[in-house]
Amino acid sequence: MLRETAAQGRIYWHQHALERFLERGISRSEVIRAIIKGEVIDVYRADRPYPSHLILYVGDEPVHVVAAADPTEKICHVITAYRPDPEHFEPGFRTRRKDYD
Repeated sequence: MLRETAAQGRIYWHQHALERFLERGISRSEVIRAIIKGEVIDVYRADRPYPSHLILYVGDEPVHVVAAADPTEKICHVITAYRPDPEHFEPGFRTRRKDYD
């Protein structure tokens, strides 16, 4: 549902996320592209009110996006986005290094 709602432009941009994008040099279009074309590498089922998904997209630079879908309203909630770094992630940026859990 995340991909469909993002492709339809049904996105709720949380203020915290927008502030972090600006700080980190990540654009809304990059986040949308990540949601639509990226790989879900983890699901945080305990997150509320909806489970959130960690998405990896590797374009010009890798980006991780955390987003959740509201199945009732059919809206994608963008929670945050950041650039994963080799110090904290294994090569490929799919797995957090054990010493940084």
